[in-house]
Formats: sequence, C-alpha cells, structure tokens
Amino acid sequence: MKRSKKLAVAGLVGIVCLGATYTAAFASDSGEVGEGGNQPSSGQAKNVIFLIPDGFSQGYTNNYRLYKEDGEPIWDERNMLRAFVQTHSANAEVTDSAAAGTALATGEKTNNGMIGVTPDGQTLSTILDSAKENGKRTGLVATSTITHATPAAFAVSVESRNSYTEIASQMVANDHIDLMLGGGRTEFVPEDQGGIREDGVDLISEAEEKGFAFVETARQLANWNGEEDRLLGLFAEEALSPAANKRTDEPSLGEMTEKAIEFLSKEDNGFFLMVEGSQIDWAGHANDAYYAMTDTAAFEEAVEAAVDFADENGETLVVMVGDHDTGGMAVHASEEGDPSKLHSVSALGSDMAAEVERNYSNLKEVLETYTDFEWTEEELDQLKESDSLELAINMAISEKAGVAWSSLDHTGIDVPLYAYGAGAERFSGTIDNTEVPKIMKAALGI
Repeated sequence: MKRSKKLAVAGLVGIVCLGATYTAAFASDSGEVGEGGNQPSSGQAKNVIFLIPDGFSQGYTNNYRLYKEDGEPIWDERNMLRAFVQTHSANAEVTDSAAAGTALATGEKTNNGMIGVTPDGQTLSTILDSAKENGKRTGLVATSTITHATPAAFAVSVESRNSYTEIASQMVANDHIDLMLGGGRTEFVPEDQGGIREDGVDLISEAEEKGFAFVETARQLANWNGEEDRLLGLFAEEALSPAANKRTDEPSLGEMTEKAIEFLSKEDNGFFLMVEGSQIDWAGHANDAYYAMTDTAAFEEAVEAAVDFADENGETLVVMVGDHDTGGMAVHASEEGDPSKLHSVSALGSDMAAEVERNYSNLKEVLETYTDFEWTEEELDQLKESDSLELAINMAISEKAGVAWSSLDHTGIDVPLYAYGAGAERFSGTIDNTEVPKIMKAALGI
C-alpha cells in the first residue's frame, strides 16, 4: 500500500533519558502531568487500534531507521512518541509475553506464564470485553498462532500459556470476539483431521455454527464479502511464515490489518482491534538481525494501515508498544558496517544453517549465496567451531551489519510507546504497562 505521507520517528536517536527529563521534553501543551504521568485530555475516540510488535524496544527503532536504505522516515513524523513503558511482571523484573499481554489487556499484573488471571487464579476482564460490552466490534490479528500468549491475553483465562487447545476452545466460545486472523489450524481440529486436539472436537465447525465465516488462504480473505457477522482466518498449520519467507497463500500482516479494519468499521458504534507482529520477538531470541528488520518492515505496513484509517476516520486512537524487549538489540554502526547492509542478506540464519552439510564442506558457498559479505577463513573456522551454527551465523552477520545484542532472551528495559489520533495526548512520561489499557479505555469513554 502506497502512502502519501510516510511515518517517521523524529529525533528518537538522541533520546537517552527517562523519567522527569523525558516527561518535560515530550509533554504536550495541554496541561500539567496528571496521576500516573498522563496528560489531562478531552480527546475522545470511537475506535482503538492497538499494535503490539512483540519483543520490540528502542534498539529496534534505531536499527530499523538505519536499515531503510532510501532514508525514508518511519512511524513518527507526527510526534507519535508519547511515553516509555515499564514491563515487569508480578513475580519477575523480566516479563514473558503471557504476563505482559495480560497487563496490556487487563490493566493488572500477573505471574510469568499466566494469561488473563491474577497470580492467585482469579479471572480478569479485558479491554476487549469492555469494548464489546459497550457495543463495539472487536478483533485479534497475529502472525503467530492466534492462540499464542499475546492474542490469547485479550480473550481467555488460563493458568498456563502452553494450554493451546484450551485457549482455542475458549476463543471460539468467547462471544465478545468478532474477528480472529492468524495461524494455528492444528489447535482447532482433531488428530484425524491433521490437528493436535485429543478431545476430538472440531472447533472450526463449532465456530461456523456460532456465526464465523472461515477462511484459510490470502485469496479467500481478500475475496470475503463480509456477509457473516464474524470472521475466523487460520492461514497456517502453526505460525505464519516469517515476512522474509512469506508464502503466496498467506496474507501479510498489513493485509490482515486492512481487512480487519474494513470489516470492524462497518458499524457505527466503533471497534477495538489488537494487531501483533509476533515474530519480531522470535528474531530477537535468535539474534537474527535480518529476521528482525524484515519482520519490522512487515509490521510497519500494519502501522501505516492503522494511521491511514485514523486520518480518514478522525475518531480513531492508534497505540503501538512492544510488550517487552527481546535480545537487548543495540546499534554499533561504523564505517565497516551499518544495518542497511542487511539488504544484502536474503535468508534467515536458521535457513542458512539448515543448508550446511554436517562436515561444513559447503559453508562458504551457502554464506556467499545468501549474503554479499566477504567471509575469511578465520571467520569460517570460528563458525565451524561454534556450539550453534545458526546462532554463530546470526551473530557474525549482525557484527558485519553494525547490530549488537546483549541477550538471547527478554530483558527488563523500558519500551517506547507511540500514539496517534484521537486521545493520543493522554499518554506521556514513564508509565507502567498496566496503565496502557486504562488510558485506552478512558479515550474510548468506557
């Protein structure tokens, strides 16, 4: 989708401070900072589009800006940066996606691994529930399985994020959801239909009985006429393909977002839509800079679709925030390398490692096929001696592209929040992740 205006982050590179200094620098002129660091606001929204790039933090923003060869700005030329968000869970300084998703969906902390319940197991209500109870349409979109931790946090209550078939059952039974688009067909059908359900239940048939249209290819999604009241799209057996490996029968995140907005906006009462760029997190776990940047580019298409709609509609709040940081991504670009050099890479590290023979006889050939980098014998020897060839390839490519990593897991650093449209000025300063859904509900007047 072409845009007449591109989204950019203006001046983020120099931002190194948080707390009071940050608040002073980015507070709007509307008044004093209120309780929880939020600006007083009269901005009212009818719709909220909540964009969650899983695992995304400031380092991804900075690297992505440098990655864009054409120098075009990214998502903040309209002063979208509004706040920084603390991400700790109820029982750990470093959260997982289940606890973080629960905080962003319900406004309450829980323990890592738990979804939609308090640490003592009490069921929590979500912003999606509140939106539906106030007459709004609702939707969930993800590039993971739709039952993965983040989308699940807006729709179910389970004590273990790994209860995927139970999550699928609760999602289909949840009358508050009008649209679900993502992967995970195997969790919705029994084993005799190629699924993993041991209870023999065909949830796709049950969903159709409850008024869902069912689609499973990009073409079916594009051609769906919207006649049914609800929509379930499951476009892969497991997660969708990474953006770099996109299959032609799978819709992109941007395409799913556009269709979701088109469908949910047909009624006058407004809507709540959550869109997750799930696999940025997986790239961070693998320290795969190419994976991270290409999936961020795919996520940017969803951001553009949301902001385009907000421009046209005038009553829409767009909020974008990562649930946590993954990998501790940083910038150490130099004359030798910067992230734009990742455009010379054409495969994920896992795919390259999978093509290398066990005796490494074709290692150099594989690397030269999928990258334009020069590979010395010393570098090849280091790769051969590594415990994980995939990780070693990713680390070597990151080094050549001026990208640094501090972890293979989540970290506890604060993450930036961007907001645009009706009520965006309500966000400012450094806030807890539990404040995010509360501010969105206030903007919706619910």
